[in-house]
Formats: sequence, structure tokens, C-alpha cells
Amino acid sequence: MKAEVHPTLNNVCYLDIGTGRRFLTRSTMKSARKEMIDGVEYFIVARDVTMDSHPAYTGEKRLVDTAGRVEKFTSKFKRVTTKK
Repeated sequence: MKAEVHPTLNNVCYLDIGTGRRFLTRSTMKSARKEMIDGVEYFIVARDVTMDSHPAYTGEKRLVDTAGRVEKFTSKFKRVTTKK
């Protein structure tokens, strides 16, 4: 394998903005912000949504407006019948 072809793995800390939780991992990502965590330097990558705050992972129910969808559909696509 060629030595210079593969990207380098860096220590990365993904920071969930909403919850403040940190996920320590290794990735090819880099950022300008660095921080020492447990004696190891990590690149800090801020994220709005992670598995800690996303509704699909947390089980949080979201209200979806479904009232009137059938009525909207039938009114939009109904055939106009004219009397002769």
C-alpha cells in the first residue's frame, strides 16, 4: 500500500451543541479548535444534532399536523362534475 494515499486519523471530540455531551473518537476531520481532554489533544467539532439529541434516537415524539390531509387531497384532485 502507498504510504501517502490514506488520510491520517486524528483524535476528534464531537460536541453536541444542544446537550453539551462530548463524543470522543478518531476521525479524519480536523478543526481549528483544539482541547486537551484526559491528557490527549482532540480537535473539537461542534454539531447541532447528534445521536444524543436527535428524535429518532431519543424516542421523542414530534407533533405532525395530519389533520385535513385527506380533505386537502380530495379537494385538490376531485373531478369537477357539471350538470347538463
